Amino acid sequence: MNDQTSGLPVSAEPTQDEKAYAGLAHALMIPTWWIGPLIIFLIKRESRFVKFHALQALLWQIIFTCVYVVGMIVFFAGMFATVLSMPHGKPDQPPQFPVAFFIGFPIFWLTVMSGTVISFILGIMYCLKAMRGEWAGYPLIGRWAKRISGA
Repeated sequence: MNDQTSGLPVSAEPTQDEKAYAGLAHALMIPTWWIGPLIIFLIKRESRFVKFHALQALLWQIIFTCVYVVGMIVFFAGMFATVLSMPHGKPDQPPQFPVAFFIGFPIFWLTVMSGTVISFILGIMYCLKAMRGEWAGYPLIGRWAKRISGA
């Protein structure tokens, strides 16, 4: 059976225990990043409901971590390239500051902060939905989690 509006499966009502674990997977991604959803995913694999919700939180955190790491690599590569291209040993010139720092750092910081805010909002919203027993899926990631978890 599938819900006609979202394409997500509708099965028997999840138990209170399943609802609690599914909500906990979303809530734990806020303070523990990907570790909390991973532990719940591994512990409660027999429940399709918990597996689906924990996998969504885990996939979001993996994507966010990849964006964070790539952003750090690009930022530091730009910093080192700017520092290495600066002229050295000319005492009559005023000191130059790395351009990559003044351009790259605000972009990197805004990316990390917006990802953190999105994680916070997703964690709270979908924790509440899971606690109500809804098969609510994250935008885009929900389809991947559905396909991977077999829900």
